[in-house]
Amino acid sequence: MSVSLAFWFLAGRYHATPFGHHVNEGLIEWPPSPWRLLRALISVGYTSGVWNSAGLPAAARSLCENLSGELPRYHLPPTVGAHSRHYMPTGVLDGRTKIEKTTLAFDTWAQVEDQEMTITWNNVGLSETERAILEALVGRLNYLGRSESWVEGRVMGAGEPIPETNCFPEQSGERPAHGSEQVSILAPVSASDFQLWRATQLDKALADLPLPEGRKPTKSLLAKRVRAVQPYPANLLDCLQKDTTWLRAQGWSWPPGSRRVSYWQPSDAVSFGSPSTRTAFKAEQRVAAMLLSLADASRNDHALPPVTRTLPQAELLHRALVRIAARNGVPPPELTGRDGKGQPLRGPHEHAHINPLDLDGDGHLDHILVWAPGGLGAAAQTAIRAARTMYTKDSNPLRLALSGAGDLLDFVQLSSKYGQRIARIRHPAPSWQSTTPFVPPRHIKVRGKNTLEGQIRAELCSRGLPEPVAVHQLAPMHGYRSDAATIGAAGEGGKSTWARFRHFKLVRQHGPEPPFAGGFAVRLDFEHPVSGPIAIGYGSHFGLGLFERCASVQAGAASDG
Repeated sequence: MSVSLAFWFLAGRYHATPFGHHVNEGLIEWPPSPWRLLRALISVGYTSGVWNSAGLPAAARSLCENLSGELPRYHLPPTVGAHSRHYMPTGVLDGRTKIEKTTLAFDTWAQVEDQEMTITWNNVGLSETERAILEALVGRLNYLGRSESWVEGRVMGAGEPIPETNCFPEQSGERPAHGSEQVSILAPVSASDFQLWRATQLDKALADLPLPEGRKPTKSLLAKRVRAVQPYPANLLDCLQKDTTWLRAQGWSWPPGSRRVSYWQPSDAVSFGSPSTRTAFKAEQRVAAMLLSLADASRNDHALPPVTRTLPQAELLHRALVRIAARNGVPPPELTGRDGKGQPLRGPHEHAHINPLDLDGDGHLDHILVWAPGGLGAAAQTAIRAARTMYTKDSNPLRLALSGAGDLLDFVQLSSKYGQRIARIRHPAPSWQSTTPFVPPRHIKVRGKNTLEGQIRAELCSRGLPEPVAVHQLAPMHGYRSDAATIGAAGEGGKSTWARFRHFKLVRQHGPEPPFAGGFAVRLDFEHPVSGPIAIGYGSHFGLGLFERCASVQAGAASDG
C-alpha cells in the first residue's frame, strides 16, 4: 500500500528555512522536510476544527505514527532559488543622525514551476478513518513553510498515476542518477524507536535519583524526578507539538524525536540564475489518448469555461496544437485530419478527437481528453505536451497541464469522480445517450437515408460501430420549447436537463457551418454492449456528438471490454 500527497504552490513560491539555520544564511529547505509536513498537518487539525484542544483522537495519532515510520519519496518540480533584501527598523535612533537604525534581513525562497510536488510513502497502509482524516487535513492546509507559501493540497487516488520520483532517501539502497547530490533534511523517528530512546534516557536521568525502599520519598526528591523527566516528551506526537520556546527552556538544540536523513536529489533541484535548456521530449510509442487539465490563474473553478462552450474551446486547442506541431515540421495527420498532400483522410475517423470534459460535475470544463482511434504519434504527443496556455472567449488565459498519457483504461483508474466520469464514456454498455448535442452532418429529410435516424446509423457505420437496434430522439434542440418535459439527466446527480443543450455553441468559428443549425439529444440501444468513446456527427472531433452510458448501466459493474 502507498499514500501520495500532491501540493500546488499557488503563488509559485516556497518559503522555509532549514531547522538550525538563521534566515540570513539564505538557505532554503527543499524539499519540505517530513518533520515540517507532519507538524503542519497536526497544526491545521487544531486550527480548522478537525480536533479540539483535548488533542488528537486515536485515529489521528495512528495516522501520524504510520507516516513517521516510513521515509517518503518526492517528485520535485523545477525550482529556482531567489531572494530579496529588507532593511528592518530596530526602534533605536542613531545618536549622530537621529535617524532610526535598520538591520538587513534576507528573504530567500524557492520559485517553483507551475507543477505539482508529490510526496509518497510506499509501505504505509491506512484505514478508511485514517485516510479520511488525512484528506481533511491536507484539504484544509493553506500554506506549507512560512505563511507566504500558499498551497493547495490533495490526497492522490489509488489508481492515479504518480510522477517519477527524483528525490529519495539514501538508505533506500537505490543508485542515484548521474549528476545527483545529497541534501540533509529533518525527519521523525518511528514511534517505537522513540519509546526505546526515551526509556534509555529516563534510566540515565533518574539513575542518581532512586526512590528509597521501605519509606515514603520526600517532596524534594519527587520534584527533582519530575524536573529530570520534563525534557523527554511522553511520545512522538508530543515531540511534534513542542515549540521553539519549550526546546530552549529544556536545553534542546535539536527537537527530540527527530533525525537528520540524507536524501539524493538532482544537483539542479534548486537552480540559480537562468534555467538551463530542457531536453526535448521523445515519444517511443503511440498512445491512444492524452488528458490535459485546465486551470484559471485565480484557481477559481467557476472562472473556467462553461460546458456549453465545448466546441469553441476544442477548436481553439486544435488550432494551437497544429501551430505548435508546425514549428517542428509538417503537422502530423492525426492532428490535421489530412494526408501529406493536404487532402482529407479517407476511411474511418482515425485522427484526433478533442473532447473538453467536466469531470467534477460543476458545469465548467476542467479537463480536455485528446484521443485518436489510430493512436497519437511522437509529433502529436510532443505538440500536446508543449501546449501550456489556451484562452476563453474573453481572452482570459487558461493554464494547461498534462495529467497523463496512455490507454483510456488508464484514466478510468483516476481517483473518485474523475475516473468514474471517464468510465461513463469508455466502458462497454448496451445503451448510450448524448452528453453533448448531436448535430446532423447533412440536411434532415423526412424519408430516405438522410432522416435523423438514418444519419445517425450512417455515422456509426463510418466509425466501425455496430448497427443499433433502436435510436430514440430524447429532445430536439432546434425549436425546443422551454415548457417541454425533460427526459433524464445529462449531468452529475440528475440536476442538468436537456434544456441545457439549447445553449451549446454548435457552429465552428474556423470551419464549415453545419447544414442543419440545431442539435439533438438521442439514445442508442445496441443488441450487445459496445465500448466507447462514441462521438458522431458534425463537430464530433471538437466535442460535439459525444455519448455516455445510460444511467441504468452506470451503477452496474464495469467491464474492461
